[in-house]
Amino acid sequence: MKNTELFLTAVNQEIEHIEYPVSPKELYDPIAYILALGGKRIRPLLTLMGANIFSEYPLESMPAAMAVEVFHNFTLLHDDVMDKADIRRGKPTVHKKWNENAAILSGDAMLILAYQFLAKVDPLKLPQLLPLFSKTAVEVCEGQQFDMEFESRMDVTVDEYMEMIRLKTAVLLGCALKLGALHGGADLKDADLLYEYGESIGLAFQLKDDLLDVYGDVAKFGKNIGGDIVSNKKTFLLINALQKADGELKRDLDAWIAKQTFDREEKITAVRKIYDQLHLKELSEERMKYYYDKAIHSLDQMSVGADKTKDLRELAFQLMFRES
Repeated sequence: MKNTELFLTAVNQEIEHIEYPVSPKELYDPIAYILALGGKRIRPLLTLMGANIFSEYPLESMPAAMAVEVFHNFTLLHDDVMDKADIRRGKPTVHKKWNENAAILSGDAMLILAYQFLAKVDPLKLPQLLPLFSKTAVEVCEGQQFDMEFESRMDVTVDEYMEMIRLKTAVLLGCALKLGALHGGADLKDADLLYEYGESIGLAFQLKDDLLDVYGDVAKFGKNIGGDIVSNKKTFLLINALQKADGELKRDLDAWIAKQTFDREEKITAVRKIYDQLHLKELSEERMKYYYDKAIHSLDQMSVGADKTKDLRELAFQLMFRES
């Protein structure tokens, strides 16, 4: 995946070269901090990969790629405040390193910065790209709102959960690809198929994230394992456990959910054991495989040759079997 490595290098260089105003430092330092933490850069990478399928000059789509990456990181600042998360990519979250006000206001500034990057795309393409970007931005906020509402509900269904993660996570991956494709000159049908691919791998990606939070290695995952269990977060695993458990398993699960004080590791171990007995790891992997196959099917329907989508096929495979 030579192109992928080149694109990642280009994105990281672009981020390193962002020029921030000298003051106020409390506003701009958190932005520089969160962007410098790295991460997989999947979203800007997808934008450039989408452009590369249709254009000889994919790096001309870098402003759109940067808009997506800055927007994504803006959501992380605010999400971490709402989720009371302490660690992001192995480092203290912005609201822990500074404070909640800094995370909120710096996040606001990042949203504006994202639109400033988008405004740098080819002016002839902006009328296509701007509505897509704005629609996606609103959908991501809708997904986060559903996620917060689920915290106080015990009757969340699997379908509701899948729609929530589609909005919160998957649509931005689809948007990233479609932005790059449209900027690169794709017709609407191919651009829509790439969006569908991105949405499918986004759903598989979040299901994998749920799994890693329960079964991952903290040294590789970059944040504490078991946080979803500790907070009773409605994930694919917990929702299915609530639906499938009965008898003693159901009583044990309900008891752990109801506990106000408990030993963190004891709860994680106990709930994970319930998941194991219900074979929920395997169920999650089956659902991930469904979305992986759906993503590949979208690529198969495109008008371009398979060689043009080779990198996207490899990326989907890597996301399926990632450990972080």
